[in-house]
Amino acid sequence: MGKHRIKPNYRRRVLRLPDLDHCKLAVLNSLGSPASRRVYEYAIDQFIAWYCSEPRLAFNRIVVVRYRMHLESRGLAANTINQQLAAVRRLAHEASDSGLLSPELAAGLQVQAFADQGSGVQASSPRSIFSKR
Repeated sequence: MGKHRIKPNYRRRVLRLPDLDHCKLAVLNSLGSPASRRVYEYAIDQFIAWYCSEPRLAFNRIVVVRYRMHLESRGLAANTINQQLAAVRRLAHEASDSGLLSPELAAGLQVQAFADQGSGVQASSPRSIFSKR
């Protein structure tokens, strides 16, 4: 009879401020460029402030979509929104590596990249701009 494997407990989907701060520091320490650290720190701080202001949200894909809608409502540029979402995804992967979130949940946080609909340029087809000439 083999040994029973103990599965990690991923029941805690609501991350608290100490958990988020720990993950934030791990993300920032993994970055090499000081400029990247500065941008990611700002983006993660913005997300943590928004996340903690909402009542008891579980950290999942729906929360990231709601955050994206919050960023869109602020009138930010598409590149800025995508950059902020990349920092949130990195935070989620670090939370997964720390055992705070399940790896499946962290992998499922891929939110569709935001494309500015006003300019007519789609994020998936940048070459079409040059081929129309």
